[in-house]
Amino acid sequence: MWGWFKPSPPNYKSQPSISKKELYIDNISFFIMKLLVSVFLLLALSYPATAEVVTSFATCNNFFFNGQPPIGPTAATYKKICQRTQASGYKYATLYDTRNKIPVYSAYEFVGYASCGRKDTWFIEPKLDDQNGGDFMASEGTVRNGLGRRQAVNEDYTGTARVYDKGHLLPVKHRNSQSCAVATFTLTNAAPQHKTFNRGTWRVKEAEVADTLTTDCLNRGFHAHIVTGVVPGNTNINRRVNVPRYFWSAYCCRDNNNRPKLSGAFYGKNDQTNRVTSISIASLDARLTRAYGTGFQVFSDKCSS
Repeated sequence: MWGWFKPSPPNYKSQPSISKKELYIDNISFFIMKLLVSVFLLLALSYPATAEVVTSFATCNNFFFNGQPPIGPTAATYKKICQRTQASGYKYATLYDTRNKIPVYSAYEFVGYASCGRKDTWFIEPKLDDQNGGDFMASEGTVRNGLGRRQAVNEDYTGTARVYDKGHLLPVKHRNSQSCAVATFTLTNAAPQHKTFNRGTWRVKEAEVADTLTTDCLNRGFHAHIVTGVVPGNTNINRRVNVPRYFWSAYCCRDNNNRPKLSGAFYGKNDQTNRVTSISIASLDARLTRAYGTGFQVFSDKCSS
C-alpha cells in the first residue's frame, strides 16, 4: 500500500546553478505526482472489473429460478455469459457451446412483453474470441484477433436464408422494452432454426406462453422465469455452425413465498414438420439428460406446480 511521505530537503550545494525555490517546486511536484499515481492505483484495485464471459453465473443469477442455474454440461467448451449491453446493463444469461457454436440455453426472467421493433444487425460476444475484447455484446468489427474461433458470426449464415432463420432462444416477443429487445440480437442467443418451424408453431407457442404467464402469473403479483435451449444435431451450416435437432423451452412461476404456482415445458423437432409437443419439466429433464449424456435439470431448485 502506498504511504504518505515527507519530502527531504534539497541539497543546494550539489546543484549551484538551480535556485532553492526551483528545487523546492520540483520536489513538491514530484510528491503530488506520486500521490496522484497512488490514488489511481488504489481506485483501480478496489473497483471490480466486469466481463460478460464469466466463470460463475453469480453476477446475473437473478435470471434463474430461485437464483440457481440449470444443472447440465460442464466441459471447458461451454462458456457462461451474462448478456449485457453497454447502454443498459445485464439482460439475461446464456450457456454457450463454443465447439458447436450455438447456445445450450438462454435463461431470463419474464416480466411482460410489448410491441418492440426488430433489427437486422446481430451482435457477437467479443471475449469469446479475444480475451482483450470488450465487456459488452458488440459488432464483429470490435474483435481484432481470432474472430469466429469460438462462436458463430454473420457470415456463417450466408446462403442459408432459404431454409434457416437465426432462431432466437430468448425471443423479442418476451421482452417489454426496446432496449431489452435489442439485446436479444446476439448470435450467442441464436441457432439455425428451420424457418417453417420458427415462423409457425414455435412462434405460436412462444406467444401462448407469454399470454399465460402474464395472465396467470404476473397479474397475480408473482414472478416468472424461462429457460429455452437446443439439442445439437448432426449437420452444420457452412461447415461451422451446428444445426440443432430440437428446440425446447420450460417456464416456472413462483409466488412471493417462493412456492411454484405454474410450470410447463415443450419441445419441437427443428424441421419442416412444424410440430411442438408439451411435456412436463421432469420429462424434459430426462430427455436432455439422454441427449447430452450427463445429468440435466432445467430448474435445479425444482419447479413442479
